Amino acid sequence: MSKLPVIVGVGGINAAGRSANFHSYKRMVAESLTEQQMQDTWKDLALSMGLCDNNEPVTEQVIAQIIEGTLIRRIDAFDPDKLEVNTKVADSNSDSNETLYKSMTAPMAVTSAGCIPAGTDIDKQYKSINHPRGLKLTVFAASDLLNTLGLSWQHIINHVAPDQVAVYAGAGFGQVDDYSMMGLVASPLKGRRTSSKMLPLALPQMPADFINGYILNNVGTTGANLGACASFLYNLRQGVIDIQTGRARIAMVGSSEAPVTPPLIEGFRVMGALAEDHQLCKLDGSDKVDNRRACRPFSTNAGFTIGESSQLMMLMDDELALALGLNILGSVPDVFINADANKKSISAPGVGNYVTMAKATALAKGILGSEGLSQTYVQAHGTGTPQNRVTESHIFNEVAKTYEISSWTVTSVKAYVGHSIGPAAGDQLIASLGVWQYGYIPGIKTIDHIADDVEQSNLDILMQDKYVGEKGDQIKAVFVNSKGFGGNNATALVLSPQQTLSMLRNKHGDEVVDKYRQDNAELVELEQARIDKREGQDPLIYQFGTDVMGPDSVQLSQDSVSLSSFNNKINLPDGSEFNDYLA
Repeated sequence: MSKLPVIVGVGGINAAGRSANFHSYKRMVAESLTEQQMQDTWKDLALSMGLCDNNEPVTEQVIAQIIEGTLIRRIDAFDPDKLEVNTKVADSNSDSNETLYKSMTAPMAVTSAGCIPAGTDIDKQYKSINHPRGLKLTVFAASDLLNTLGLSWQHIINHVAPDQVAVYAGAGFGQVDDYSMMGLVASPLKGRRTSSKMLPLALPQMPADFINGYILNNVGTTGANLGACASFLYNLRQGVIDIQTGRARIAMVGSSEAPVTPPLIEGFRVMGALAEDHQLCKLDGSDKVDNRRACRPFSTNAGFTIGESSQLMMLMDDELALALGLNILGSVPDVFINADANKKSISAPGVGNYVTMAKATALAKGILGSEGLSQTYVQAHGTGTPQNRVTESHIFNEVAKTYEISSWTVTSVKAYVGHSIGPAAGDQLIASLGVWQYGYIPGIKTIDHIADDVEQSNLDILMQDKYVGEKGDQIKAVFVNSKGFGGNNATALVLSPQQTLSMLRNKHGDEVVDKYRQDNAELVELEQARIDKREGQDPLIYQFGTDVMGPDSVQLSQDSVSLSSFNNKINLPDGSEFNDYLA
């Protein structure tokens, strides 16, 4: 029987804050939550942003600073008014046509981005010497996940063979900053030394390598499945397949990207993809750019807004999650990926996303029934470009018509955190899980109207937060959609924790699930007590040079491999699954 991959933990950081304990989600719907519900989130952000220490209260003034320094805003990772450039000038001392290069600064045409909360300094939290920013975000995200699981990683790994853990994580662009690819290319031109670390640390699968080598001590399956803006869902699919087929019992999946750099911003700008300041001013009839409203999905808009993010998720097979009593935040029955076929251009939209959405909706109907299908909503790719608003809305509207959904709720969290490329669907998915904790679907609050060319006869595109019951109990599933550059389309069906437990009760029986609920209640109580006693934030996990294994750590036999750092051995394949093909 196929295993159901359940979500037992999340971790990460984006412009709304960190993902664990749903802080980033809560920042998005802060206006809809009570002061008491927001208290721990304001405190967490204040500590991260260096606005107070653990013993100081979070005042109204501090909250105002948090609001100003989170979500999409004017770029504060560097000064967008003083971009270093070289310009050609004629050599006045020469009769030839030779030109020289003069160093100068110039303002950027794009000044909006979804930077992580202002003042957050990951460098101070672990020894991050010469690490590219995307890998620093990876260390933060993995630590955020592990620190909040409720059980230690060592306790968890003792319940499985060491090769039954899979890690799939990468970056759409790799790492592109002064410590990686950008430094490798630019250092000779700027008279700087090229470091031996720049090339290897630029590789797109490096987030997975860092997690394996410095955080999990993992010897299981690993890799990075890249699909441009759909990369998070590509990696999620790999983890889902491994758990469904029994190749892994645990999978950490995700993506990390730090694209708020001048070269990448300029690259997207010349493609016509980003919302430039002058375009936003024209939309508003103003001479001052509204950075906060730069991303306007499904409304009159001009382009997307770049963001940085790292999002990781831990999946387990249902049996292991129940046995350990871990939090079950939802489950992922499947992730569908389809290409666009022949295209007029690589950047043009195609037919693949119709296929992924149709497959995911059909699966949801099979699991939930027609009535249950009406209790779902869509987390759109929703980039904020004129092309996306037309193409994606048409896909959703046609699928809604086909499955007789009269008013399908649609939203997009890129309005809050921007487009983080590889981790974008992770931003969407983790915000969706928050709905099942606090009951509000985040609306697209940067818009005041839906554009005339948006298809919406069967859609309810949210412009405000929507309440869907205590712990979101009116929603049984969410569709997380991605439309990646080059025709990389992906749609994930994610079931609510309530729906997941109902299905697990049918499969495993009342006794098993009741025991799980008891174990989980104890785990939640212990975790809350730990949070109440801690001072400041949890330390980042980065184990450089510890528990390193070598040849003496390995014991081989014909049917197993034993490693010194693990209690359980790795069983070797015996080929029995091919007996039907053998004489």
